[in-house]
Amino acid sequence: MKLWGGRFSKETDTLANDFQSSIHFDQRLYREDIQGSMAHSEMLAAQGIISQADKDAIQEGLAGILADIEAGKVEFSPDNEDIHMNIEALLTQRIGEAGKRLHTARSRNDQVALDFRMYVRKEIGTVIGQLLDLERVLCRRAREHQGTVMPGYTHLQRAQPISFAQHLLAYAAQFSRDVTRLEDCRKRLNECPLGSGALAGTTYPIDRERTAEALGFARPCGNSLDGVSDRDYALELLGGLSILMMHLSRFAEEVILWCSWEFKFVELDEAYSTGSSIMPQKKNPDMAELVRGKTGRVYGGLMSLLTVMKGLPLAYNKDMQEDKEPVFDALDTVEQCLPVFLGMIDTMRVLPENMRKAAGRGFINATDCADYLTKKGMAFRDAYTVTGQLVAACAAQGKTLEELALEELQAVSALFGEDVYEALKLENCMALRASSGGPAVAETTRQIAEIEAFIQARSE
Repeated sequence: MKLWGGRFSKETDTLANDFQSSIHFDQRLYREDIQGSMAHSEMLAAQGIISQADKDAIQEGLAGILADIEAGKVEFSPDNEDIHMNIEALLTQRIGEAGKRLHTARSRNDQVALDFRMYVRKEIGTVIGQLLDLERVLCRRAREHQGTVMPGYTHLQRAQPISFAQHLLAYAAQFSRDVTRLEDCRKRLNECPLGSGALAGTTYPIDRERTAEALGFARPCGNSLDGVSDRDYALELLGGLSILMMHLSRFAEEVILWCSWEFKFVELDEAYSTGSSIMPQKKNPDMAELVRGKTGRVYGGLMSLLTVMKGLPLAYNKDMQEDKEPVFDALDTVEQCLPVFLGMIDTMRVLPENMRKAAGRGFINATDCADYLTKKGMAFRDAYTVTGQLVAACAAQGKTLEELALEELQAVSALFGEDVYEALKLENCMALRASSGGPAVAETTRQIAEIEAFIQARSE
């Protein structure tokens, strides 16, 4: 008979039992379930709800089950539906009557809400650690390439000269926000639902503050209905992971472009590339492509859980069993993508000469030419028009702006002098962009220091 089978006289249909069983995926919550049960039994004994002897037996039994699970000695049964009932059944088998007292003043509703919050809280820490590792690599690679000129793009058209360092640091800034989003989620979820019971709390004199503190929560959930019936923390996590994967996907797309023969800005290490079964010349950026592709899985998890939750009345509904697989899959996906992406960026060979060559075409110093005239006294809109005329002339002649003779420049505006060539030199164009956040070396040095301080503050 099932643990909940008191009022039932008939066994669950085999197909129905398999259909509702969640042990094949929620077994990964075993550690959190045992930790929660240990804290619960300690509280029950401290409140005089169960005896010290029963508490000691429960604690010893749970510790033994934990050790056996981690040693691979436990086989979970779908007949017991979920991880909570599997562990309770194992405990009762091992210690007898005392095991039946563990569930006093508790429901599977607050039990699963507790386990899931604890698991999500732990995994957020793992993802943050991986993000910080990636940011360390970005800072190191950025420091190596503060003087490497490359074209910055808008609309995938060459736009203005920047450094490769600034480009990498833009992603580091995005990943820093991903970290703080996850930190915010962890802070908000850090309320303990244990003691909410099925929905209305309990008549037993429990101490919810004690269990919350024992399990590392800031406080108990303030409303028992809310404690068992919402999964907004899981949705917030999926939202944060989706934004993180969007950042990774954009970065992956650029890596894919950069290592193509059309760009050839970088060359991926062979350890992070694959070949073709038919074309021997191919060196494919499969890791970057998979990161880009797996982004859709994480988005799907967010939409799946939003859809599950959107029409549910309070409090718990069996639909909410569908909360875990999207979260588990999203976490598994992100935690697989981040270290692979880190290794790819860490080992890729940057080709500065190709970046500089690309920057030399496309008139990406046109804004600097207009700025030169503006600083000589011409109104910016007039300077913009003059520079546009020069770009058109250069395009017709197959020249760059800096290849025009001084007489050709002065034929358009007498304000041009010999100093224009220094103003048009790409390295100077980049170096002079020293406004806060720009590509000048002093500014990328400051950005690197800020990100490193951000990392250090979370590593102490």
